[in-house]
Amino acid sequence: MAKLAPSVLSADFSRLGEEILKVEKGGADYIHLDVMDGLFVPNITIGPPVIRNIRKITDLPFDVHLMIEKPERYIKDFVDAGADIITVHAESSVHLHRTVQQIKSFGVKAGVSLNPSTPLENIKYVLKDIDMILIMTVNPGFGGQKLIHSMEEKVREIRKIIDSNQLDIDIQVDGGIKPNNVKEVIDWGVDIVVAGSAIFKSEDVIKTTKEFKQLIEKSD
Repeated sequence: MAKLAPSVLSADFSRLGEEILKVEKGGADYIHLDVMDGLFVPNITIGPPVIRNIRKITDLPFDVHLMIEKPERYIKDFVDAGADIITVHAESSVHLHRTVQQIKSFGVKAGVSLNPSTPLENIKYVLKDIDMILIMTVNPGFGGQKLIHSMEEKVREIRKIIDSNQLDIDIQVDGGIKPNNVKEVIDWGVDIVVAGSAIFKSEDVIKTTKEFKQLIEKSD
């Protein structure tokens, strides 16, 4: 069954701990943490100190998405802060294979992310080394964007590659996921759904998280 990873990018940061506990109560499977440096993407968010502190309040796996330049410089910092999965962008890593191996050397799962315009061909050589592939369904940098429906072809293609080669890789999608399109996205062959503003900007975060979980369960 597909899993749900609420993205705290859209959470109320004045009450971040409370927001995380709400999605945990609603049945979230992961906490998705978007790290942005203002260089790779035009926004700045959080770093290891914030992750280290919220690590104290939940045992949910931390899915850390590094939208930063030269991510290899900070892998150990995010591992030490409590990351369970670290995803780097193929576009930001000059030596992607080396960075993936660096992540795995710390005993955490390694993911690779692709922007909408980046072809799958760019990461085929590391598929046997990664645990997750994140297909961006919006251009990264900000929350609250609309789903790019044409990413369906890319997701279905990587699903076919994973299955035909019997690879143990989760497919995650991030961007524009809402209750009215989550079934469509899961039908593409997705394992993990990231949802941000649809959850944290709702009137009742716990209720909306539960509704997402129910929609996911019905879609499988």
